[in-house]
Amino acid sequence: EVENKRVFCTESAKELVKELRASFATGKTKSYEWRLTQLNAMVKMMEEKEPQIVAALHDDLSKPELESSIYEIAMLKNSCRLAVKNMKHWMMPEKAKTSLVTFPSSAEIVSEPLGVVLVISAWNYPFLLSLDPIVGAIAAGNAIVLKPSEIAPATSLLLARLVAEYLDSSCIKVVEGAVPETAALLEQKWDKILY
Repeated sequence: EVENKRVFCTESAKELVKELRASFATGKTKSYEWRLTQLNAMVKMMEEKEPQIVAALHDDLSKPELESSIYEIAMLKNSCRLAVKNMKHWMMPEKAKTSLVTFPSSAEIVSEPLGVVLVISAWNYPFLLSLDPIVGAIAAGNAIVLKPSEIAPATSLLLARLVAEYLDSSCIKVVEGAVPETAALLEQKWDKILY
């Protein structure tokens, strides 16, 4: 029996980006609360699904459990915790100097999210290198599309399932596939591409 899978093409990619831009335009991703919720959900996901993550990494790359736990899961948890700890500080406006000509003015630098970002993951650390850039993108308040590596299919499938289950699916999406899907995604206009 042939499985009827929806073909992901340039038109699908265009619709996906349009949907994420609409979600981003609502301002949902800008709030500290949304960012904090997503990062905490990511930590919870790793704590609850560690055996499945380790199994997927073993299936794809024959990684030993200890290596997966330390170099993929623990490092990602540390990234999440670091972002949670520093995010309020990162979001605060920074005072900027003004010139004597503009006296008595004041100025500040306000960090703003870029918009919709694409994360294309590498194969050698498929869990860490997929989600670590997402930690930064979430902390910065962006909407995200993750394209996991097709060379690690078990991890890619698990990521698609876990991201949909734990994170806000209106702002964070996963696209599985190989070269045609990546090409369709790269044809779109992104505010930032992380590889």
